[in-house]
Formats: sequence, structure tokens, C-alpha cells
Amino acid sequence: MTQELNDGLPAREAALTLIDAALSRRGGIDEAASANGFRFLEPRERAFARALAMAVLRHLGPIDRALAAKLQKAPPDRVMHLLRLGAAQAFHLEVPAFAAVATSVELAGANKASRPFKGLVNAVLRGLLRDGPPSDDPTLLAPPWLYARWVAAFGEATAREIAGQIAIEPATDLSLKPGADVAALAEALEAEALDGGSLRLRRKGDVAAWPGFEDGTWWVQDAAAAVPARLLAIKPGDKVLDLCAAPGGKTLQLAATGVEVVALDRSAARLKRVTENLARTHLEAEIVAADAAVWEDDRTFDAILLDAPCSATGTFRRHPDVLWAARPGDVASLATVQARILDSAADRLKPGGQLVYCVCSLEPEEGEAQVEAFLARRADMALDPIAAGEGGSAGFPEASLTPRGTLRLLPHHRDGGQDGFFAARFRKV
Repeated sequence: MTQELNDGLPAREAALTLIDAALSRRGGIDEAASANGFRFLEPRERAFARALAMAVLRHLGPIDRALAAKLQKAPPDRVMHLLRLGAAQAFHLEVPAFAAVATSVELAGANKASRPFKGLVNAVLRGLLRDGPPSDDPTLLAPPWLYARWVAAFGEATAREIAGQIAIEPATDLSLKPGADVAALAEALEAEALDGGSLRLRRKGDVAAWPGFEDGTWWVQDAAAAVPARLLAIKPGDKVLDLCAAPGGKTLQLAATGVEVVALDRSAARLKRVTENLARTHLEAEIVAADAAVWEDDRTFDAILLDAPCSATGTFRRHPDVLWAARPGDVASLATVQARILDSAADRLKPGGQLVYCVCSLEPEEGEAQVEAFLARRADMALDPIAAGEGGSAGFPEASLTPRGTLRLLPHHRDGGQDGFFAARFRKV
């Protein structure tokens, strides 16, 4: 093996760790990527390891189907991950086929658990290369049980459109502080301006080195994730509660309008990132670490934004591991949590105040069904329908507006994609 191939082995070994964390439900890629062993890699190696793992997860369904045709029985997890890694490199990344095979075989031999399978890894990957790329059928990109749910909820054609987004690497979207020079930033970042004021760019590399970061002019936030905060009719001086606030993009949006924001999340660790971003953007909010459902505080608020804990199936463009970590029972259990927090939020809202409920989920139980159940049990709350005319300022595509006046933001509704979100607005009677 050449020295060049050897140089890439630590990144590939790290990628195996990320893949294993994602598929074994041990915290997912983000948690694994913050572990000591990963952080000790050089920046270029870290980026390569993450790119490798993401390529595997974005194409896992077709890769596994192709591998199943070559395997009489499933090998140990490490061996299976090596085969997935080799296939992803050969077919979905700019890695020469010989390097994809040779590095996978080398990594198999470097570990006693996988060493007996070196020959298998070599033979299976060479067989895949002879067959050519796995099927690009979008119905294979999501776990079968999840794809079946999307068909039931949205129909076959829409489910295919949704699933087709899984394999596409997303652009980066930015939200800007009010008063920012959009045209100048768009030029400096080589970005496209979107409805609602977000910027979309294909730039890669260290975000902290991009123009405007040090000045606190913008923060990273998917275009769909930026919509719910814009649905609140708030004005400077209003008291606004941001429930389940971390990682803080919506907190920054609210604080930038001049309102008094209380940002609450049960995770003190995740709130540190909110505090850091507030400092960088020179914005202010009161930070509270507490359970949103049982927070002991008798204050009431003019407006509340609730981005509830959910299955997060709508975030697969940036976090494809959520698709493979999710289980059918998760949706029902999370819907129960959402209902409890919704009731708590309604109790904290002033009469006449607005409440926006949103989830980054594609599952109806966490969106449409949650709305109807909430209205049925809360006579003091009424749906405040979102209007088509709000799309330009709020930044949602017309296709995402439902007849009920809620938003079902699907990943394919925006050119270039967006996160999947559901949002509904209520007013206290």
C-alpha cells in the first residue's frame, strides 16, 4: 500500500466509528464527532471522516441491498461497516476504486475482530465494482417502515420526492441580523438570497472563517427552520418565550427583533451554544435550563414559540443518521411529550397572545394530529390560520401552505431542498 493510502487510514477508521455510532443509536454522529479520538484528528482528516460517514448514511439503503446480494449471511458489524464504507467511496465519492478496496482491506486487517474477513471484504467489494453502482431508486433510500409511512401520509409520488432528497448533500443557509447588507453579504459569500431574508450558499470549509461570522452578522439556520419565528406578530418590548430553544437559531431571530426573550431548554449543555451565539451576535436573551412541561415560573408572555422535541425525520438532509436511528414506537411516545409541552405553553400565554408550534418532523402524529387534539381539549385556544400572503416575508413556499392554514414544509418544496417542518399558529381566546 502506498504512503498516500496509509495517510487516509485514520480518517477512515474515524468514519467507521461515526457510522457505528449512528447505526447503533449510541448518540449519533454529532456526539461521536465530539469524542476525544475524533477531535485529535487534523481538521482535513476530520472533514474527510465526516464526509465518508455521511456518504454511507445517505446511500445506506441501496448499498445494503447490493451487499445483501453478495453475502450469504451478515458479517460482524465492523466488517459490514467496512463494506459500506468501501462501496460509498467507490460509487459516491471521488475516491479511486482501487483505493476504496485497498483501504477497506487494510482496515479489516488492522483489527483482530475483522482480520479473518480480509478476503471477504476484498472479494465482495471487487464484485460490487464489477456490477457497477447500486440502484438509484429513491424508494430504497429510507428505511422501509418510514417510507411506508410517507406513502400513507402524502401519497406515492410525494413520498418518492421526499426520499429523493436523502441522497443530496444540502447547501448551507444563513439567517441575517436586521439591517445587514444582504447584497454585499451575498456577493462576499457567493450566496443566493431567498424569500424571508435567508442566504443560501454552496461554500464549504470552516464556517468561522466566512465573511460576517466574527461580526455576528449571521448564523447558520436552514431556510425552513427560520420560518416559524417569522409567523409571530411581535414588536419591540413584547415578552416572548422560546421553548425547547437549543441550539438557538430561533432565539437569535426573536432577540434580533427587539423583544424580551426567555430561552428555555432542558439541556444546560446545549444552552451553552445558545449563550455563545448570543455573545457572538451581540444579542440578549434570558437563558433558563428547565423542563418546559413543568417549569416553575408564573410569568405569562405575549408570544410563545415552541419547537417541540420530535422524531426529527425532517432533518435527514443534514442528519441522515436520524432515519436509521428512528424506531416506529418513537413517534407515539414523542407525541405524548409534545402534547404535555403544548398545554404548558398555552397556560403561559397571555389572552390574545400568539403561540407557534413547530416540529422538524414529517410524521402527521407530530403535526396535523397534534393540532386537532390540542384544539379539541383547549377551548381557550383557537387556530390562527397562516395566510398565503405571508409567504414572502416568512419565507415559506406556496406549496407548503395547507388548506387548514398550517404549514407542511416538505424537503422538495424549495428548489435545492429544505428541512422538513410542520408549523401551526394559535391565538389565546
